[in-house]
Formats: sequence, structure tokens, C-alpha cells
Amino acid sequence: MELSFVHRFVTATDPNSKATILVLHGTGGDESDLIPLAQTIAPGDAILSPRGKILENGMPRFFRRLREGVFDEDDVRFRAGELADFVTAAAAAYDFDPAGVVAAGYSNGANIAAAVMLLHPGVISRAVLFRPMVPLQPDQRPDLASARVFIGAGRRDPIVPAAETERLAALLREYGAQVSLHWTDSGHGLAAEELQAARSWLASGNRYSSAVKRAPLK
Repeated sequence: MELSFVHRFVTATDPNSKATILVLHGTGGDESDLIPLAQTIAPGDAILSPRGKILENGMPRFFRRLREGVFDEDDVRFRAGELADFVTAAAAAYDFDPAGVVAAGYSNGANIAAAVMLLHPGVISRAVLFRPMVPLQPDQRPDLASARVFIGAGRRDPIVPAAETERLAALLREYGAQVSLHWTDSGHGLAAEELQAARSWLASGNRYSSAVKRAPLK
């Protein structure tokens, strides 16, 4: 399988680490943008950071939108499948365990991570989602019983309404995921407090999915 995204891979510095942090940037970011964030919330873990393929006024994104807050759901489905294939291919290319993939996404990156969880359950079963929205309603009910999700939300976010955050949390829970919803008194930007909360959440046993068995690499 081809590694079809421009990306960076950072090897683990902790020899005991089993996790690989899949870093997914927001609109206008790139493959280097959130590596420091990953190193803050998951020190020592490997990092896989792709660049979104869609350009909106020259700014990279992971899928198209029709306007602010309204997504092109056909493109969401296609791009989620493309990203799921990339993660599978990267696991083989870099020899990391797919059971240890933890998505860490911000804004548009959080939305594509949620879409992969909803449309391709098992590819991502651990996720830290900062400022996410509901990317789409899946046609088939996914089994997310083994999924664990941390959602970081800002009570003064002008882009993501609180009701939208609550709707995503409820949707993931409906499909079986365990969701930790962490609110801060902030806007769309991230607060140091929630980075620490995400780090603590990951450190408390939410880094690795024992439900996903590693397939032999060919």
C-alpha cells in the first residue's frame, strides 16, 4: 500500500512505548504543526503526522466543506477511507502496532479522526479530539465498544457551539465509546489546562487498545 500523504514520522524515544500518536492538524496546518503538541501530551511515543490533501484558499485541510460548519459529506467519506488506508500502510512501513494508534486531532483534524472512527471502526480506537464537531452521521451503526475518546472543548468557542460538542459526545457514546468531555473557559484556541488533562487521560491507561490484535507484517 502506498504512503499517499505527505507526512512526518518521529520514532519513539521511550523504548517501552507501544503507542503511535496520529497527529491531525487544523485548517492551515501541516505535517510539522502539531508535533510539539503530541510530544507534550504523549512524551516518548512515536508520532505519525500527515498533511491534509485538500486546499482551501491555499490552506491544507483533510476534507472539503461547503461553508463554515457545513461539510461535504461525500468527501468526508472518501477522505476518511483514504486516511484509514494510510494508517494501515504506515503501520507496515514503519513497523508499529496498529493497536497502539492514538489520534490527536485539532479542529478539522479532530473532525477527520472522528469520521475515521465512525466509518472505519478499529483503525482508530483511541482519540484525543480538540474542538471537534460531528463530521457526519454514519449509514451503518459502528461498534465502538472498545473505543476511548477525550474531547477538549472551549465554552467560549465561536466556531464550535457547545451543543455541537455535546452532540458528538452523545453520538460516540450511543455507539459504545467511553467519552471523557473536558471543558475549559476558552475559545477555539487550546489552553494549557486541557493539554495537561489530555496528558493525564492518556497516562491513565488510554494509550493502547488490547481489543485490536496486531496482524503479521508481510
